[in-house]
Amino acid sequence: MRWALRTADDAIVQRLTSERQLSAIVARLLVARRIQSEEAAQQFLSPALSHLHSPYLMLGMKAAVERLQSAIANQEPILIYGDYDVDGTTAVVILKTVIELCGGVTQFHVPHRIRDGYGMKDDVIERAAAAGVRLIISVDTGIRAFAAAETARRVGVDLIVTDHHLPETQEGVPHALAVLNPNQPDCPYPCKVLCGAGVAFKVAQALLEATDRARLLPSFIKMVAIATIADSVPLTGENRVITKIGLDGLRDPRNLGLKAILEASQLDLGEPINTGEIAFRVAPRLNAAGRMDVAEDVIRLFSTRDAAEARALAQKLSDLNTDRQQEEARILEAIEASLRERPELRDAYCIVVDGEGWHRGVIGITATRVVERYGRPTIVLSRDGEEAHGSGRSIRGFHLLEALESCRDLFTRFGGHAAAVGLGLPCDRIPQLREALDHYARGLLTPEDFIPTLDYDADISLAEVCPKLYDAVQQLRPFGMGNPEPVFRADNVNVMLPPKVIKDKHLKLRIGQSNSSRNGKSWQAMAWRMAERVTTDPLVVGDALDVAFTLEMNEHPDFGGLELRLCDYRRSEVRQVGVEASAGMSATR
Repeated sequence: MRWALRTADDAIVQRLTSERQLSAIVARLLVARRIQSEEAAQQFLSPALSHLHSPYLMLGMKAAVERLQSAIANQEPILIYGDYDVDGTTAVVILKTVIELCGGVTQFHVPHRIRDGYGMKDDVIERAAAAGVRLIISVDTGIRAFAAAETARRVGVDLIVTDHHLPETQEGVPHALAVLNPNQPDCPYPCKVLCGAGVAFKVAQALLEATDRARLLPSFIKMVAIATIADSVPLTGENRVITKIGLDGLRDPRNLGLKAILEASQLDLGEPINTGEIAFRVAPRLNAAGRMDVAEDVIRLFSTRDAAEARALAQKLSDLNTDRQQEEARILEAIEASLRERPELRDAYCIVVDGEGWHRGVIGITATRVVERYGRPTIVLSRDGEEAHGSGRSIRGFHLLEALESCRDLFTRFGGHAAAVGLGLPCDRIPQLREALDHYARGLLTPEDFIPTLDYDADISLAEVCPKLYDAVQQLRPFGMGNPEPVFRADNVNVMLPPKVIKDKHLKLRIGQSNSSRNGKSWQAMAWRMAERVTTDPLVVGDALDVAFTLEMNEHPDFGGLELRLCDYRRSEVRQVGVEASAGMSATR
């Protein structure tokens, strides 16, 4: 793994330090994250509801809201057409609840991942029209639903598309009454990286503000925050506002389903909730419904007014998530076997693996795991008869959707964005896909691109690690894509006690440094999932290491306190620290 220092202009750091009276470390962390003006720093450090953009900056919003208001006033049934992941189901819940609060009548449709597949289907639209529906609004889907849009026109249904996925490069956007997507051409909306629930929320915001219900916005922001974190969109700009306010609000859940899923996820609502707890505890449970069973359970969970039913549904989602973990492990084992037996697959610049009957609800997660292990863009395909259904994940600097665009004729469907895609194609075209993507990737990538990069923020000594530094770092929460948790580097630290292996997977170290251990000060450092490293390269007391770490507060009543979480470590070599690397790091003294 390469280590790379995030750069920050010292002059801008000094200006922010004086203008905002920030500590040098906070100013440097902000500048490294491209927060370079006093106004931007103020909004970043103190997100507020007033920082939300006007919904009407989004192209198509006025037409969409006017049509929804007309349907509400005339008691027309409105069909909300969603998707089966966290982003899609929470978007359905948000719009359903807001429209009904405003007096409207709603129905919803969420496709079954296996039976229906991704995207809007003609037969669903035709059945809705036959039942008297004259308005359909999509959430987290529809930006490439050209055939569905034509079907809606043919059967006399007005279609509003809300989505965040990238539009078709050649055909543009579907012909609908309104298309709301900040990524569509000519849309001036400032935040281009909203998730699907975020786009739906902007519609909800417009409806609430138009009916003097803006006071209810924080209640819905809680749901949008979960979707924003789950969908791994950058936590910058408006997404940061949504996530910060939403996480704070989640500590006081009023919705019975929300309270039940937080309890099932074993979150301590007496403490601040972080993005990791949402991403790794809450979101997988909500996603498990669409991956392993029916996504409608999520909507039922957040719609019920019966506490017992809410707890039962939350437990069902937890059980499904356990099933998902087991299926994921089974598929990963099969993938690893395939890559061992066929080195040409492992050595491809874009890995494409396929298997018969692999659960389609899990292949996206397994693609992520392959990327993490091999550092290469990956497509995982599940063969089902003559058709293969796939999901892909990418690496930094490789736009996976553009890669699929380069061989678009192979697919029956495809879509997504730079980092993640979904696709379908005939099984007999898999060899062509493998060859085409490898050829495309070799034109853009080098072996250097497959080496993971660990970005860190500052070189410091262990003597500078203290509660004041921890408190300074906390000002930048919530962390996530676009605002990574600050990582620090300390060189030539020594192993003070024999390493301990925890649960056969994790490593616990006690480390110190000459300028900090003179006073007897050393630090506990947890290295999660790194235990196997000491089996091939044992560590003994006195070994010198360079360590990259984040700061954590262990809340255990007996042995808690500030500790380090190692992102990586390596044996020390003599290294000259540059002026830029070490400048401005003495803020905690």
